[in-house]
Parts: sequence; structure tokens; C-alpha cells
Amino acid sequence: MTIEHNIREHLHKEAETMECPPALSKRIEQSYSQYLQRKRSKPTMKKRLIGGIVAAAILIPTAAFAAPTLIDMLTRTPMTAEQVRVDEVGQATLEKLYRAFPDTKSFEIIDASSVQGVQTSITLREKGGSGKTITLHTNGVTGAIEHVIQENWEPAGKPLTALTGQDIKAKVDNLLDKMYGSIEEYEFAMEQMETADQKTFMLNYTKKGSNTPFYQVFVQGHTVSASLIGGETTPTTTQVEGFFSTNGKPDYSADAYLNDAKLFALLQMSPAELKQELAKGKSVVEVAASKNISKQQVIDVIAQTQVDAQIQGELNGDVPKSNRSNEQLLKAIEPKVMHIIEHKTETPSKK
Repeated sequence: MTIEHNIREHLHKEAETMECPPALSKRIEQSYSQYLQRKRSKPTMKKRLIGGIVAAAILIPTAAFAAPTLIDMLTRTPMTAEQVRVDEVGQATLEKLYRAFPDTKSFEIIDASSVQGVQTSITLREKGGSGKTITLHTNGVTGAIEHVIQENWEPAGKPLTALTGQDIKAKVDNLLDKMYGSIEEYEFAMEQMETADQKTFMLNYTKKGSNTPFYQVFVQGHTVSASLIGGETTPTTTQVEGFFSTNGKPDYSADAYLNDAKLFALLQMSPAELKQELAKGKSVVEVAASKNISKQQVIDVIAQTQVDAQIQGELNGDVPKSNRSNEQLLKAIEPKVMHIIEHKTETPSKK
């Protein structure tokens, strides 16, 4: 058992009995949000020991997010197989899948949902007892398939992680090549993650001259999970600092939440334009309402981005596992998101 694992386990136990002062909790929460934002914009690095030591600071805001939930409804709207086939994004997603893997035309849609025009998710399973499934998460704005998850595409008795590194790469190459096109121009790196439960491999495909992976893939057990990090799913936007002001001074506490490319796409405005509107004393909710966009739509977008970042951090081993589902994490963070999008710039107090 590694020293970082021992540290992480100890901190988990200690955190369960800790009571954090509100002021300190707020500072840690802000630091954690900024930490996740940086992690999304920087290449993955080996910081396992640091991740273990930071565990105590991470556990506190997680508890803060778990405050009494203000929103009881799940953010995703279920879709039937028929709805998927007539939905513009769903139809395009299936067409891309069928071109890539023609045999999936015989698969049945076992689960599907959407997040108010922002993302459509579809899971298909091969008929019979094989359990062979594939899940696709498509950006509702760009139409790009952001995530592809293959499960049980290999014989049940042989996990992917038992293969040689060369064979693992060959299978991942095949998935990326069929779903996204040739990857010959990309540089490749594979790393075995230091996870306590299962052997996990992380594969990064990077364009020459770039430090950020274009594709990032995790292989664990019988599952291959591929993410399109570069390209149209993450449009380049100039990040803005200090969306809000407190007593006339920039307040950076909300920046990690509002610097969200999907939010800007939803509002159809640039970061600078959003900051200008907020400077007039409006809230994000009011800006959205002026464009006939509901508060729930805004919550869905920001919350999903934050949860995706946390899950990615857990997969990388940089953030302790919370053992919560995507839905549980969304419901936990929604109160914080609501507070931010309803907040308004505070003007200097007059003496």
C-alpha cells in the first residue's frame, strides 16, 4: 500500500469528524473551484502525493455542496428510442455511430436523455446476452460527440487491462479512427494510473506542438472511455476575471463557474459581453431571461461542467473518489450554482 494511499485514507477518516468554520469553508471552496478550472486547461501531470495531501481541502467543500438541496428534479430529461430517432442531434449521433460501426444498427437503445439542448446522451446494447454496449454524449450546440464509452466489447473472461500496451493502443486507435478519423498525425503517450481498486491506463493523443491532449482515453476492466478534449467541443474563448465586483473591487470567487464555454454558447455571447451585462447590476439569470433562456437551463450547463471536471479529476487520481453518481454530484452542486447565477455585482458603499 503506497504512502499516498495511506495519507488519503487517513484524511478521509479525519474529514468525517471535522467541522469547518463557514469562512474557511468558503475560502477552500473557492480555491477548489479555481483548482479544477486550472486542471481543465493544463496537461495532466503526476501529482499523486500532492493529490493525497490536498484531500483534506477537497473533502470540506464537497460537504458544503451537500447542503439541503434546493432543486429536487434531476437535470436530465429522459428520451424514448422513438424520440431519439426524430431528434436532430440524436439522429445525427446515430448516423455517425452506424457509419463507424455498422453492426450497431442492430443494437437497441436502452437509455437516452438530454440536457435542454446542451447535451444528448444515448446508450445502445447488443441484443442477446453479450452485454456489449456503447454510450455516446453529444454536444447539443456543436453536434460533436464529446464522449464515447465502449463496454464489454471483448471476451468476458479477459479484461482489456490484461492485454499488452501495444494491443491496448491498437484497440483505442481503432475506436478513435472510426469515430473521429485518422489519428496518424497525433503524438501518443500511455500511463498506468495509480488506483487502489483496479488497474487503469490513461492514453493521451496530442497534436504536435501542443501541450494539451486532443483525445484522452481511459481503459479499465472491460471499458474504454474516450473523450474529445480538443476541437469543436471546447471552443477557444478568452477567459475573463472578476465577472462580479464586491464593494467596487473585482470578486474572483465565481470565475471558475462562469468561465464556461458551454454557458457562453447557450447565451450566445462572449465572456466579455457577459461581464459587461453583469457590470450593469444584472444577474446571470436575468441576462439569460432576456434571451428566453430559463434558470434551469443555465444551472444544467454550469453544474454539468463542474461535475465533469470533478469526475475527470477522480479518474486521474488527483481528486479523491466521492463514490457518488453523476446525478448525486449534480444535485449536490446545484445550490452553489444557483447562488452564483442569482448574485449581482455589489456597488461601493456610500459613507
